[in-house]
Amino acid sequence: MKLRVFNILKTTKVEGPGVRYCIWTQGCSRHCKGCQAVHTWSHTGGILIDVEDIIEDIKSQKNIEGVTFLGGEPFEQAEALGFIAKEVQKLGLSVLCFSGFLLEELRQEEKNRLLLDNIDLLIDGEFKLELVDYSRPWCGSSNQRYHFLTNRYNEEIFEKYKNKVEVNISKNGVIFMNGMGNFDEILQKIDLATLNK
Repeated sequence: MKLRVFNILKTTKVEGPGVRYCIWTQGCSRHCKGCQAVHTWSHTGGILIDVEDIIEDIKSQKNIEGVTFLGGEPFEQAEALGFIAKEVQKLGLSVLCFSGFLLEELRQEEKNRLLLDNIDLLIDGEFKLELVDYSRPWCGSSNQRYHFLTNRYNEEIFEKYKNKVEVNISKNGVIFMNGMGNFDEILQKIDLATLNK
């Protein structure tokens, strides 16, 4: 079984509680206005990776608290991610997943069951540009909801974590920003800093 992946960050501190292994899935049919990840929409982009290889890579990581699935739309590849999530839980790691669908919608489809059964924290709801709100951790708009599907996490996360952004630069100079915040504003500041040099 393969997963179509846009990107994997093996360690990040801004995509959920603690240090996490983060998988951006490739492919999303929702196309929310103002989405900051339009490059993940195409269902033919990214690369296909065998789920067993991803699981082995997760096992090789040291000092991570869990794994985060985002995208793209993770539930458009629910079967593959469900398999990964089940193995992640066996390792004693947590699973956080984002979805533009509502939990009530996700529960109506059998194909989502394995993934839903192995998620600790689900953040649901499409991004709404008119409801932009960066006051809560990892969310971009005020309509998005937190579902604590196990007892691993609870409302304490709202006090413990704040939105942050990481900037990663690859060996070939490609800049990749992740986390939650006003990316356009950040890019403008980077441009201004560059112009002022």
